This record gives sequence, structure tokens and C-alpha cells, in this order.
Amino acid sequence: MADDLKNAPKHDHSHEEPMGRATFTAFTNATQDDWMKIASANEVFKGAHVDRVLTHLNLLKGDCGGFPIDRLEHSLQTATRAHRAGMDEEYVVCALIHDIGDTLGVYNHPDIGAAILKPFVSEANHWMVVNHGIFQGYYFFHHLGLDRNIRDQFRGHPHFEYCAQFCHLYDQPAFDPAYESMPLSAFEPMMRRVMAAPKNTIYLKSGGDTPW
Repeated sequence: MADDLKNAPKHDHSHEEPMGRATFTAFTNATQDDWMKIASANEVFKGAHVDRVLTHLNLLKGDCGGFPIDRLEHSLQTATRAHRAGMDEEYVVCALIHDIGDTLGVYNHPDIGAAILKPFVSEANHWMVVNHGIFQGYYFFHHLGLDRNIRDQFRGHPHFEYCAQFCHLYDQPAFDPAYESMPLSAFEPMMRRVMAAPKNTIYLKSGGDTPW
């Protein structure tokens, strides 16, 4: 009996609905009361946001895709290199999450990481993540019959060198099987601090708070 309790699935409190569920069948007949119910449920749900991101990062484990190391280790290695170079927490979290879209966005993986990070990071860091795939291509596109200089379309952009440096210093060298990366758990507190409150979202009120 004790083993059964120990192995029983834990209740996911992030899906609780403190005020119950809305009753509308279309937005056109929803009431403020309906939306207060949704807002209260989202207030609970957002508390496990970082946990869900961590879960998806862990899905990268064991998936090498032909690379010398798996995608999770590459993410950890990129973030570890940035952290050890003295970059701030927001930058390090961007380095950790930059390739989280590999398993879902086969042809546009940077867009996924950038979308997750956008509410919480600076314009420069968001631009770096959303465009890192193009800038990373400088190091290998010519081997695939592609234009390695496609990044030149952005020359003169305020964040060109910022993104180029990310790829050169932290992303492109992060495929070393002998490198000792920090564990994912070491980055969790950084993620929670960086993603604690949004800076940029359509749900931001004039006073700076959100409905949930």
C-alpha cells in the first residue's frame, strides 16, 4: 500500500480552477464573471510555467540528431559557457532556451525559443535568440549548399554584433563531449527569476500588472 501511494501520480495543482469554469459558448456572449473565472485559473496556471519549460528542455535529452552531443547537453553547454564568461542571468537563460524548439520547429526552431522568452527579456536578447539560426549558419551553411553569409542582410542593425558574438563565443563551440557543463538544476533559479514577471506582453495593463 505504501509503495502504491509513493508511485501514485501527483496532482497537478497548476490546472486548478478556483472560481470554476466559464459558461459561455462564444466570446460574444461571455461576461466579466466568466473572464474573472478564467483569470483566476490562469493565475494558478502561470505558477508552473517554468516547470513546463524545464520539462520541455528535458525532452531534448538523448536526442543527438547526428551531433556529437545531445540537444540538452548543447543547451547546457551554451548556457554554462555564457555564465562562466560573466554574462547576466537574462542572457544565460536565453542561452539555455535558445534551441528548445529543435523538436517542434524543424525548419524554424529559433522562433519557438524566442516566443517563450519574448515577454521576459530585452529587445536585444530577444533579437539574438530569434535570429541566432541565421547567424549560426555562417559556420556551416556552405557545407549544405546554402549561403553562409545570409546574416549580411542584417549588417548595420544595432544588434548584429551582439548576435554574432553569441554564436561565435557560446553557441557554435558548444558541442564538446569533454566539456563539463553545469546541470539543468543550476539554471532553474535563474529561470524563475528571469521569468517571474513579463516586461512585454499584450496583457500588460497601464499600471504594469497583468490580469493574471
